Amino acid sequence: MPNMNTYQDAFSWFKTVRFSRLWNALLLKGSFHLSKKAKRPIHWGFPMSISIEPTTSCNLRCPECPSGLRAFSRPTGMLTLSHFKTLVHAFGPRLWSINFYFQGEPFLNKELLPMIREAANRGIYTATSTNAHYLSEDVALKTVQSGLHRLIISLDGTSQETYEQYRIGGDLSKVIDGTRRLIAAKKIAKSRTPHIIFQFLVVRPNEHQTQDALALAKTLGVDEVRFKTAQVYDYENGNPLIPDNPKYARYRKNADGRWILKNKLENHCWRMWQGCVVTWDGAIVPCCFDKDAQHKLGSLGTENLKTIWKGKSYQAFRAAILNDRSEIEICKNCSEGTKVWA
Repeated sequence: MPNMNTYQDAFSWFKTVRFSRLWNALLLKGSFHLSKKAKRPIHWGFPMSISIEPTTSCNLRCPECPSGLRAFSRPTGMLTLSHFKTLVHAFGPRLWSINFYFQGEPFLNKELLPMIREAANRGIYTATSTNAHYLSEDVALKTVQSGLHRLIISLDGTSQETYEQYRIGGDLSKVIDGTRRLIAAKKIAKSRTPHIIFQFLVVRPNEHQTQDALALAKTLGVDEVRFKTAQVYDYENGNPLIPDNPKYARYRKNADGRWILKNKLENHCWRMWQGCVVTWDGAIVPCCFDKDAQHKLGSLGTENLKTIWKGKSYQAFRAAILNDRSEIEICKNCSEGTKVWA
C-alpha cells in the first residue's frame, strides 16, 4: 500500500511538470487510445519517458539475466557523459523522465552520477536501479547530491544463503551497508531524495522471506518495498524459480500440466507510444524486454529522433502490436500487470 514516502516521490515527479511535457503527454495518450480503437498506429508527440543504459557490464551472475550470463550478442560497453549529453539534447524539452538502467550495473559507470546531475539540472525526473555493491560513503553522498529522485535497490533475500541463490556472486552485507550509507547521506544533506525502494524479486528460494524484507526495510528506514514477479526463460515445463505462492508468480499451470503466462496479452502497449530504451551506444529499441536489442528501430548516432520515432520501422512495430502481440517474442514474457507492491 502507498505510504507518505510514496506520496513524496509522486510530489517529486509533479515538481518536474512543464507545459511542453504535459501537452506532449496528452498528445501521446490521445493518439494511443485512438490507435487502439482504429487498430492502426496513430502517433502524436515524442517520448516522454526513456530508459538509458549506462553499461552492459555487471559484477553479478544472476541466472535469468543476459548481463549475468554474459550472453549478449550485441557489444558490451559504457555510455560516456559526452554521448549522454548528445542523447538527452536529441530528446528535447518534452522529455519528462529518465531511468538510468536497462542492462548491467549502472554504478560500474564512473560517469553515472554526472549524467544524473546533468538530467536533474534540466528538471528531468531521474531514477536508477542498483545491486548496491558500490555504495561507499563517498558514492552515497554524491548520489544524494546528484539530484537523483528515485533509487531502486535489488534485495532478493534477507539472509546471505537465500540472497546468493539468485544474486550469484553477491554479498548481502554490502547491500545492507550501502543502504545504510544512503540513508545517512540523505540526513547529512537534509534531502528527501532519492526515494529509496527495496525491490524484492520473488522466486521460490526467497518467497518465505517477503515479510522479513518488510521488517528489514522498516528497521533501516527504507522508503518503500516492492515485490516483483520474476521472468524466467524456460517456464513451459515448470522452473525451480517459479514461486509456490501464485500471488508472486508470473505463470500458472494449465490443466494439461504445462505452464503459461498468467497475464493476458492485449493487442496494445502504452510503452510503444510513451517512450523507448536507448542502449549505451545509441540504439533505439522498443522496451526493456528487448534485452539483446533484437528489434533495433534506429540509432541516434546516424539518425535524428523524429526520423526514428515517426519512421516506418517504429510504425510497423506498433502495427504488429495492435495486430497480434502474441506473435512478438519479446512480448510473450511481459510483466505488464503482474507486479505486486507491498
